Amino acid sequence: MIEADRREPDVAQFAGGVSSDAHHAALRASVRLLGRLLGEALTRHEGADLLELVERVRGLAREPEDEDLHALLAEVDPATAVVLARAFTAYFQLVNVTEQQHRYAELATGEAGPLAVAVERIGAALAGGDIDADLVADVLARLEYRPVFTAHPTEASRRSVLELLRKVADQTTALADASRPAQERPLAERRLAELVDQLWQTDEIRIAKPDPSDEARTAIYYLQSLAEDVVPGLLAELDRVLAGIDVELPATARPLRFGTWAGGDRDGNPNVTPEMTLQVLELQHDFGLRTLIAQVEDLLRELTTSSRIVAVSEELMSSLQQDAAALPVTWESVRRLNAEEPYRLKLSFIRVRLQRTRDRLAAGTAHEPGRDYLGLPELIDDLVLVRDSMLADGDRLTGDGAILRAIRTAVAMGAGLATMDVREHSGKHHAALAELFDRLGELSTPYEELDREERKELLSAELRGRRPLVGAGVDPGPAATASLDLMASIRTALDTYGPDVVETYIVSMTHDVDDLLAVVLLAREAGLVEIGRDAAATTARLGFAPLFETVAELELAGPLLRTLLEDPGYRRVVAARGDVQEIMLGYSDSSKDAGIAASQWQIHRAQRALRDIAREFGVVLRLFHGRGGSVGRGGGPTGEAIMSQPYGSLDGPIKITEQGEVISDKYTLPTLGRQNLETALAAVLEASLLHRTSLLPPDVLEGWNSTMDLVAGRGQEVYRTLVRDPELVPFFSGATPVDELGKLNIGSRPSKRPGGAGGLDDLRAIPWVFGWTQSRIILPGWYGVGSGLAAAREAGRGETLAEMYGSWAFFRTFVSNVSMTLAKTDLDIAARYVEALVPGAATHLFDSIRKEHARTVSEVLAVTGQAELLESAPVLRRTLELRDHYLAPLHALQVSLLARTRAVPDGEEPDPDLQRALLLTINGISAGLRNTG
Repeated sequence: MIEADRREPDVAQFAGGVSSDAHHAALRASVRLLGRLLGEALTRHEGADLLELVERVRGLAREPEDEDLHALLAEVDPATAVVLARAFTAYFQLVNVTEQQHRYAELATGEAGPLAVAVERIGAALAGGDIDADLVADVLARLEYRPVFTAHPTEASRRSVLELLRKVADQTTALADASRPAQERPLAERRLAELVDQLWQTDEIRIAKPDPSDEARTAIYYLQSLAEDVVPGLLAELDRVLAGIDVELPATARPLRFGTWAGGDRDGNPNVTPEMTLQVLELQHDFGLRTLIAQVEDLLRELTTSSRIVAVSEELMSSLQQDAAALPVTWESVRRLNAEEPYRLKLSFIRVRLQRTRDRLAAGTAHEPGRDYLGLPELIDDLVLVRDSMLADGDRLTGDGAILRAIRTAVAMGAGLATMDVREHSGKHHAALAELFDRLGELSTPYEELDREERKELLSAELRGRRPLVGAGVDPGPAATASLDLMASIRTALDTYGPDVVETYIVSMTHDVDDLLAVVLLAREAGLVEIGRDAAATTARLGFAPLFETVAELELAGPLLRTLLEDPGYRRVVAARGDVQEIMLGYSDSSKDAGIAASQWQIHRAQRALRDIAREFGVVLRLFHGRGGSVGRGGGPTGEAIMSQPYGSLDGPIKITEQGEVISDKYTLPTLGRQNLETALAAVLEASLLHRTSLLPPDVLEGWNSTMDLVAGRGQEVYRTLVRDPELVPFFSGATPVDELGKLNIGSRPSKRPGGAGGLDDLRAIPWVFGWTQSRIILPGWYGVGSGLAAAREAGRGETLAEMYGSWAFFRTFVSNVSMTLAKTDLDIAARYVEALVPGAATHLFDSIRKEHARTVSEVLAVTGQAELLESAPVLRRTLELRDHYLAPLHALQVSLLARTRAVPDGEEPDPDLQRALLLTINGISAGLRNTG
């Protein structure tokens, strides 16, 4: 049967520490049960011989020499290969969901949660005079942790599979409940067996490529779950712990909200049209309003307060009269039974207005004042009116109960569950303006031929003027039409749904100031921006954020922000947006461009520069971290990443992307969703209040800076030497299944940039990382780090490195994440890919990879003072070791299948089962390694 390795049964994947015996025992029991049920499902559907083959493959994978395993798999026919790949993938899926449950149980054993610990520290700082109450109130007013769900294609599992796995998790939890009557266990086990059987019968591979609306539905699935099961309790906990230090969280504060890119990320995705953007927003609001209606209905059932017993405010009674006049049919239907239950009456009107709002948006009809809601503030005002009446009568317990939770949830989620960001490439805006300016015939040089400084002067002057660039009845050209249509769709969305529906326009590939001024000018043409003589006369319905993606762009981020804020027209736009300037930092392309050491260090330095300039201009900096799931794309524990930012760079608001398989890993189970959000929110609160100034003497910090300059500089040199080798592209294409990823149908965006020559520069960062991970080289997460650390050590800075690891959160987090990636790297497995699949002329690169890997392991151990990788995280280390027993056959099978499919002559299609089996191995390895993209 398929079950956990009895010699090393612990499969919990925690960040560190040792699990208790009770947690180990419970986890072992869950894994054994699910493994047995999967084995039984295999026998029922595929026969005992197939199960015997699975067990034989699993046994051979444990042997040090795996020649027999590879010989066996080379003889497996395509249909059998499909079943083998499915069996090991299903095992990983079941183990993952079990790990998630027990990970939460392990984390929840402490007496105080992350928010309680953070607030306790804040309370101590208040008592000691290190901070004052005014600062706390000021920061709380703008505190906002916003995870942004992107549509980036690294989630290989279908939503159907994820939903089944969540049911498996719920049933496994129920079985582990010691208070459950013993006589119920047989039926509960049968239900679990039914779910495992259904999982086996469900196709893991999507039959069609998703479009942006499909990706939006996936985001909505998680957002609804968070709104119903996580957000109310989490915000109530924040309220409770703050009250413990005599700090009040206003009812309408928004410390937590959510964002989305699904339907708004146009960069390189031709499927995201203006029409699609509006379609997705309509979908979000349909589901969001359903969620709000359900929450109001819960309140209706609970708030049975009678006016015979309590006093009700005059304001509430007056509002009921207005509601009755606006909605007479509703009044007639509720007055007989609820005439003396004023809160139920008010909530009945709120429910009907929400229902009518949903109907109005679906039909595209006009708003009817008093009969539906134009925007979220009207709804919040009605809910606050109910709570204020309770508080006026002295009913604090009820007023701070269900009604307050509903208010906080509505404020956090809004009517559309998440705020959409729109992202577009800077080149699109310049192409649009080239058509508009050249049509006017005023420039002595065509717009496209102007240098950056000339464009800046032109655009800045144009922004201060008031003339339109597009006249009525004039065809502006295809590029201008595309940009203006996008702006028009944003204006329509704002008019329809309110100011929070789309908040930021992100300009990817921002190189200089003209890239931002260009998009502001286009927004002005669409009526989204109107720049007056001062800030008070300026209107800006949209904010604008540059995205700095490469190391060169990150180096110029500070000077660019200064020049931008010095522009009088743009400065008025920022003032009109509440003096908040958002900046997005790209982890993926900077890492792909220069290696992880240079990328991480330059992002850290850029944040310092941006912090200082924002302070100088009196602007609140909202940093948007474009992190991926893998370490090579900025991944790693979110709370640690937040706490490792430069002091003072976080002053309340922060946005962080949640991508691909990270979303399902964090949020499939509500309990883990709560834990992850609480940890991040606690870090944002603590960093904003307690990390405002440097804790280190300037000379110490300067020494650490120069040491990191050495590490990053040498790391970049070594990394670029490898990736600029002309044989790197054939090596990467041969040693990884990157060319096969597009057939998995895991995202709507193409994996390569349009119009390129097919080289490395055209490949997006996501498949770059995903491909290396599949073959277990995982190069973007560590290559060059060893050379960089060695250069610092050889320069006499070994003790400095140890000090940095012990006392600098940035460096410690960086080294810890690299350690985890090194532990997941397996160059013995990778060698199979290289030997079987890489062209002979490119194989020499593997020697460089092996040498740098050995150097990096050695240098990391020297810095940490440990004898082996992950010595301080034994549970994670044993988890990875155990997973290798089940990953080994999948890797071996993938190598065999890649060789077979690539051997098919040009013009011929491989056997469909052969292709399917290959895609299943990609899926299975992704499930086994987790943070793959």
